[in-house]
Amino acid sequence: MYSLNWFIELLEKLEEKKIYYRLNKTRCDTVMIEVAVPGQRWEIEYNTYGESAGGTIEVEKFLSNGMIYDESELDVLFRDFSD
Repeated sequence: MYSLNWFIELLEKLEEKKIYYRLNKTRCDTVMIEVAVPGQRWEIEYNTYGESAGGTIEVEKFLSNGMIYDESELDVLFRDFSD
C-alpha cells in the first residue's frame, strides 16, 4: 500500500541523489514521475486504484541502444509515427 507520504519520500530521494525528474498527470487517477538518466528514461506511475485503494506503483524503463542519429532520422520518426 502506497501513501502520499511514500510518494513524497520517493521524490525527496530522487532529489537527494540528484536525479532529474518531472511530474506529469497522465490519467484522472495517476501521477507520473518522468525520470531522465544517461541512456535511460523511466516512467514511474503512482495510481490511486488497486491494493484496496492504497494505490499501486508501476515502473517502465526505456533503454537507449547508444546510437546517435543525424537530422535525417526526423523524417523516419514522422513517417513511422504520424497518423
